[in-house]
Amino acid sequence: MRLAATLLLVAMACVFMATLAFQGSHPALPWVQAFAEAALVGGLADWFAVTALFRHPLGLPIPHTAIIPANKDRIGDSLATFLKDNFLTPGVVARRLDALDIADAIARWLVADPVPATGKRRGFGPLVARVIEALDQKAIGDLVRDVASNRLRALALSPIVADAIDTTLDRGRHEPLIDSALDWGLETLNSQAPAIRGMVAERTTWLLRMISVDERVSDSLIDGLRRLLTEMRHDPFHPLRSRVGDSLRTWAFDLRHFPESQEKVEAFKDDLIANPAMAGWLAGLWDSARAAMLASLNNPAALPAGKLRPAMKALGERIATDASLRNAINLHLRRAAVGLVNDYGGAIVSLVSDTVRKWDARTVTEKLETAVGRDLQFIRINGTIIGGTIGLVIHALRVAL
Repeated sequence: MRLAATLLLVAMACVFMATLAFQGSHPALPWVQAFAEAALVGGLADWFAVTALFRHPLGLPIPHTAIIPANKDRIGDSLATFLKDNFLTPGVVARRLDALDIADAIARWLVADPVPATGKRRGFGPLVARVIEALDQKAIGDLVRDVASNRLRALALSPIVADAIDTTLDRGRHEPLIDSALDWGLETLNSQAPAIRGMVAERTTWLLRMISVDERVSDSLIDGLRRLLTEMRHDPFHPLRSRVGDSLRTWAFDLRHFPESQEKVEAFKDDLIANPAMAGWLAGLWDSARAAMLASLNNPAALPAGKLRPAMKALGERIATDASLRNAINLHLRRAAVGLVNDYGGAIVSLVSDTVRKWDARTVTEKLETAVGRDLQFIRINGTIIGGTIGLVIHALRVAL
């Protein structure tokens, strides 16, 4: 558009120069000359006016040019004042919200059947999903990690471990654990028998090795351990199995009543929380919850049957049929919105003003010129054509007079 306006101005200049060159050769030339001359003046004047809004024409520091860059701070303040006076005052927000039945919209969204994934999604779900996506995920993940870590540190783990041990012993659930441990012991003993024999041989003198004392000791040791483990494995009432249960019961009692035992468990808990892998898992809680929320909000039809959907529908039906509840929800939402505007309206206005102030002059110029650039060039084109038309009118009046 700038090129078109400039070419039109150049064309008028060429026509004007041509009429001067062929002056008097045709009776219509004065009319063409009057049009071209006035069009050239009108086009140049509007070019100067349009350019003066954003920069100095031809780079010359002419007074009252480059108006927008010179007044960008005042423009930002005026824009912020306009927002504050017309949108971000508690009275304006309250009046605009009075006519809105937000609770009814929420009820209709909760009751409505989920839109298929191939259909056009409507309602609050995608909107809430976009709000969640726009949040600072790292900051929220760190917040979840810190909150969860603090809650875990404040949790007394010793009584929980003691209760778990007593419950396990009362219900006999420790027996399979003992059986598994004994099976592992037998497998380990069989696989490590050569290593045991080697260790016994290393600790036996050469004289005893000559009469195979080391082999007899090794075999006795291995056979005795194997026999003990086998008896414990097949005898549920073996004294050593009972000793394991008694030791666990004693430890549970100590965890409830002796600080030194409790400190060991709490120290283990603190070490576990301080582990980087644990910190990563806690921070990942938000990622998992966020993914689940986004999936359900963007595609309500994907919610598991019998889970969240019936509860949402029941809540929506209750809101739709209970006028007092609906009025209460609207009242609280309006108060919340007005409260937010009252508390943060000034901050939002300051944000607009400060943002414009921080822009440099070139940024402001480019943004405004890009937004209205075509219309500005039409001003130049119209100025050229209208100027030429006025030149014709003036020439006609002069001829008539």
